[in-house]
Amino acid sequence: MAFVEVRRLSRTFGVAPNVVHAVRDVSFSFERGEIFGFIGPNGAGKSTAMRILATLDLPSSGDCTVDGLSTVDDADRVRRMIGFMPDSYGAYPNMNVWEYLDFFARAYDLPGDRRRRAVADVIEFCQLGGIRDKLVSSLSKGMKQRLCLGRCLIHDPQLLILDEPSAGLDPRARIEFRDLLRVLAGQGKAIFISSHILAELEELCTSVAIIEQGGLIASGRVAELKARMNAGLSATPAAMLAAASASGSPDLPATTAALLTSTIEIRLAAEVSSLASTLAEEPGLAQVQIDHLLITAQITGSAADQAEVLARLIAKGLPICHFATRARNLEDLFLHVTEGRVQ
Repeated sequence: MAFVEVRRLSRTFGVAPNVVHAVRDVSFSFERGEIFGFIGPNGAGKSTAMRILATLDLPSSGDCTVDGLSTVDDADRVRRMIGFMPDSYGAYPNMNVWEYLDFFARAYDLPGDRRRRAVADVIEFCQLGGIRDKLVSSLSKGMKQRLCLGRCLIHDPQLLILDEPSAGLDPRARIEFRDLLRVLAGQGKAIFISSHILAELEELCTSVAIIEQGGLIASGRVAELKARMNAGLSATPAAMLAAASASGSPDLPATTAALLTSTIEIRLAAEVSSLASTLAEEPGLAQVQIDHLLITAQITGSAADQAEVLARLIAKGLPICHFATRARNLEDLFLHVTEGRVQ
């Protein structure tokens, strides 16, 4: 049994005929030491599923377990094992940082010396020592996020449930927050995190689950999911022929083109007048986006076809210093498997 298991989880709201299926028969699992990402558009059911795992809501059917304990039947024991950081959280404005952490340590019944030691350890780990006497209301967004993480850690939980913890943080604060999470995973804690910053999750997570309209679309290790996506978007000539045969379409070139569409990045050494119109005239490129000297576009065909596009662009006078297909990432995977539907 995995350390965290979500088994056929469903949650509905309302009564017929106005029933909303917030979560539909979702199952996944992960272990200690993993950082597991939870991805989906707004309204997909992420926060509902996270609240159920955090024992703050009850499922309509299915169950979640943490180290074999049910979040429904053993909720009190599970709460001792988890730290939950919601997407919006309250702070007591008249408390300073030390008092805030001490309050939550008392809420977990940590006695005397153990409580003071826990607060001191969290302040050191989250690098809050320089602001321990500041009022919570006076802190920056980044410092409040660190403080909220510290609150989640005060009782040394084995599972952290973090709903959009990096929302609104500046780049430096996001990097520092990611570093803290990596340290915690290295200590053997399981981390369940949702975010709309997919590049961040790709750097951070070992595995992910993707949901849309409450249903699970894909789950597994990030590298394996990307490999499966690439297998579906590129293929050998034999695989292309098989795909054409299976589809019943005699149009093999069209099937081949669909399978070999990639994102290309082109960087120019200098600005070019009439760049947009020049690129618009190139039949090998689609969905062209220009950001000063960087061009991204969809390109279709084999490596030889891409070389022909490059040769034509150079012949048109574009001073190209970089031309390469971009490695497919978690954002590509998300766009590939979801349709942007909302409930």
